Amino acid sequence: MSEELRDKNGLTEAEYLKDYNPDKWKKPSLTSDICIVARGENTNKVLLIRRGNHPCLGKWALPGGFSQAGERIEETASRELEEETGIKMAPEKLTLVGVYSKPGRDPRDWTVSVAYLACVNENEAKPIAGDDADDAKWFNIVCENGSYTLKNGDIQLFLKNLAFDHEEIFTDAMGKI
Repeated sequence: MSEELRDKNGLTEAEYLKDYNPDKWKKPSLTSDICIVARGENTNKVLLIRRGNHPCLGKWALPGGFSQAGERIEETASRELEEETGIKMAPEKLTLVGVYSKPGRDPRDWTVSVAYLACVNENEAKPIAGDDADDAKWFNIVCENGSYTLKNGDIQLFLKNLAFDHEEIFTDAMGKI
């Protein structure tokens, strides 16, 4: 029988964990954002939601939200997409875009987001705004001189006008297509 390993204080892992204080370190909130792109013959489109709550009330954003305790972050992305847009997407169909943790990226507190990309058929993905989304729409992705603009009828969005740091997430996601 092997002897249990002890740290420099002479504690076994069980002894260490018994007295461990998880509140010693400030913890970030964990969120997921999802860039859903419908690829077309003439143009690609991105699905955006208009935020119905503070912060960024009324701004267009990628679907997303907070992770729940015990939930894998891929499950968060899938759940939030369905709650905000009505679109079901299996977690295994999501492609990792990146992790976003710049201080101040969310005015509520320290928030780290794991962003995903999924490509869908627009005809099979009909968004319906739900949860904290006031609206959900497909926007044509227009790239001119290396700069993106998003258009839906009379609505024209510049990426800098998206909520939070979604300009950065969108641009990174486009690099994965």
